[in-house]
Amino acid sequence: MNARPSSHILVAPALYEQVAERLRTRIYAHELPPGGWIDEQALALEYGISRTPLREALKVLAAEGLVLLKPRRGCYVTQLSEQDIDEVFPVMAMLEGRVAEVAARRATSADLARLADIHEELEKHAAANNADRFFEANQRFHAALQEIAGNRYLAQLIDDARKVIKLTRRDSLRLEGRLKQSLEEHREILDALRTKDTERARQSMHDHLLSGRAALARLATSS
Repeated sequence: MNARPSSHILVAPALYEQVAERLRTRIYAHELPPGGWIDEQALALEYGISRTPLREALKVLAAEGLVLLKPRRGCYVTQLSEQDIDEVFPVMAMLEGRVAEVAARRATSADLARLADIHEELEKHAAANNADRFFEANQRFHAALQEIAGNRYLAQLIDDARKVIKLTRRDSLRLEGRLKQSLEEHREILDALRTKDTERARQSMHDHLLSGRAALARLATSS
């Protein structure tokens, strides 16, 4: 008699999930630019797949708010309006502020050491004026705070909002002076965490997110 398959056996991600991840990366890098039409036939040929898994991948990205599926017109990369940005950033600021507040209360010495290591990367990339690497380290810093806070419901809400915000935030780091400003804000957050000042951690993180929104507004008026 054949053994019954174990429910613990790990399987490779479905093809459409792999395609979705590749497209997600290209959207965030603006290789697929905001507002741009997605050529499904060309992508299917490029990836050597049929259009079925590609369309399933696009449905996933549409659910995340990264693309728009328009009947009889095709699929387009999401281009956020100023109203979209004004609506999502205060929500993200509130959620991440709560994360910082809880993390300040719960962080162990090991947690703080981990955050300090990531912050050192931020310092290095800011000194080198490397916005891309700074952005990546910044994402790890925020993810580490979520892990410390340990609220999976809050983390899910933030992850959903962040997928949309990532369409814009890398651009804001290219604004003159924004890397230095963001770094100063991170120093303030880290200091509040170290001193377990929960209210200052919450407020500093809240202000940090809204500062990112203000940077995007300056970028829009300067371009």
